[in-house]
Amino acid sequence: MSNEKEKITPPSRFNTFRETFAAADMIGVPGALVKARAQKIPPGKKQPIIVLPGIGADDYSTWPLRYFLKRHGYRTEGWGIGRNTGGRGLIKDLDELSHRWTSDRNRPHRGEGEVPALIDKMHDRVKARAEALGSPVVLIGWSLGGYVAREVARDLPEHVAAVITMGSPVVGGPKYTSTAAIFRARNCDLDWIEQEVEKRFENPIRQPITAIFSKRDGVVGWRSSIDHFSPHVNHIEVNVSHIGMGLNAGVWRLVLNALEKGVGDKS
Repeated sequence: MSNEKEKITPPSRFNTFRETFAAADMIGVPGALVKARAQKIPPGKKQPIIVLPGIGADDYSTWPLRYFLKRHGYRTEGWGIGRNTGGRGLIKDLDELSHRWTSDRNRPHRGEGEVPALIDKMHDRVKARAEALGSPVVLIGWSLGGYVAREVARDLPEHVAAVITMGSPVVGGPKYTSTAAIFRARNCDLDWIEQEVEKRFENPIRQPITAIFSKRDGVVGWRSSIDHFSPHVNHIEVNVSHIGMGLNAGVWRLVLNALEKGVGDKS
């Protein structure tokens, strides 16, 4: 792992600049939606899916993907907890987190526990929805939403059937993203967050994972999206911007293919 960590860096400034042209990655969306609308929904396919948005976004941002999958026979819904603020304001002290998180609860809290608090909140929602639906769910997450999906799946193996992520960090938390400077400005201890993320790997995600990443990603350093820890993960590289990833018809087809194949490499 040490050699791999040495290679991980935030995205280049050039890639971050190229995110301003993300609209080019969304050109095929209207055609894909029109085609999906005209398609007869196949019978018998009722896999429940919850789609989690990226930071700053809400369920409106994932509606096109959810509609596309729904027209292919899948039961889809948003994450249902509003805008993804990264957990801002959910807790004041680390001792408010669930038992699944750090035992070092006496250290000053400067925002390091906000994403874990968000994961705790989504953990409870996914568990409740899976029990209400009477079936394990597939979690699809874009960016931070994918990280949240992974951590929920890690703790709910009986309630989450599989995970699909799009441009989501696996290691480092925000440390290898273009937003790292914002967290440092808030005096967040990014090294500590990275260590806490690593501790979670001691409990591997056993469900199949499909991890979609792009070397063009200008928000998340692509190497941080590579999962060297989970036993059943399939990495798929695409040539798409980070912002455009969840609104790209080609990525949608990859998500659909992963669902059709049972998601990821189960070997």
